[in-house]
Amino acid sequence: MTQNTPLTLEQLRAAHCRHMNPQDQLSDAQIQAQLQVLPDWRYAHGKLRRTYVFKNYHETMAFVNAIAWVIHREDHHPELTVTYDRVAAAFDTHSANGISLNDFIAAAHLDQVYGG
Repeated sequence: MTQNTPLTLEQLRAAHCRHMNPQDQLSDAQIQAQLQVLPDWRYAHGKLRRTYVFKNYHETMAFVNAIAWVIHREDHHPELTVTYDRVAAAFDTHSANGISLNDFIAAAHLDQVYGG
């Protein structure tokens, strides 16, 4: 990602998370530009956030199990809140002290599992 040019959805899905440092923290302008590629996500309270909705608990848990594999592979772990028919995911990058490209990469991978 250059200063304010976001990666495309295809680029995010093809990318893998890497170790980040404080200098990898994205600016507010970069975050807002990258959010245009993932319109179901929002930036709030210092985290990248999305809530996924399902028909029932079985679908909810199937999604959680599927994303567990993706999260482990990327070694980038969101905060998850799981209820009967919803999964709320929140990403930030501790080593970058904020939002990094890893958060958008992982978000795109979760969306891909969800079918979006």
